[in-house]
Amino acid sequence: MIFDKLKPQVVTIVSNSNLTIDERLLKICELLENHIEYYNWVGFYFKNGNKEELKLGPYVGAPTDHTIIPFGKGICGQVAVSNENFVVPDVTAQDNYIACSITVKAEIVIPIFVNGENIGQIDIDSNTPDPFTEADERFLEFVCEKVSEIL
Repeated sequence: MIFDKLKPQVVTIVSNSNLTIDERLLKICELLENHIEYYNWVGFYFKNGNKEELKLGPYVGAPTDHTIIPFGKGICGQVAVSNENFVVPDVTAQDNYIACSITVKAEIVIPIFVNGENIGQIDIDSNTPDPFTEADERFLEFVCEKVSEIL
């Protein structure tokens, strides 16, 4: 399975202290986007200081206007409030979806916890309808756990 092959590469990237944290996060985005064909946009959002909003961090994929997302707005904003994974098989079926691109069909967002606090998330958009499985969730939880070790 592709996820098992990517896990050691994620660990290698995270442990490379010669790179800044943002450089490591970008390399993780590139790794996932390059090796998982239905991951078409991969990025990180982080809590913006003490504000009730998320700020876009490193990402790969089409440019986005959504550099700041208020808590509760869109899928990412909802995860900031719920502290739970959010898998969206069909973005058109979501009332509170913020469209980034007309090509996006599905989205998955997994929170990142540091000392029990939700400090950010990984956000993945797919141009493929309903591509995400439980295996994606478990793999992305692993990625978030590794990322949390350097934040």
